[in-house]
Amino acid sequence: MEPDFIFKLVSEHGPWVLLVFYLLYRDAQKDQATREVLNKNTVVLIEMATLLKERVAQGYVR
Repeated sequence: MEPDFIFKLVSEHGPWVLLVFYLLYRDAQKDQATREVLNKNTVVLIEMATLLKERVAQGYVR
């Protein structure tokens, strides 16, 4: 987006436009943080599944 476009929106529609952009920005940050946590959890679950498969294959599970 061009800076002129943002200034035009703010001047025509007031400060609530900035609030909308800020809320959209914060929502994107929250989505990114959620994705990172889910990716870390996926890695941990894959590691746990791999360990369990190895132990079952070796006969350690009773």
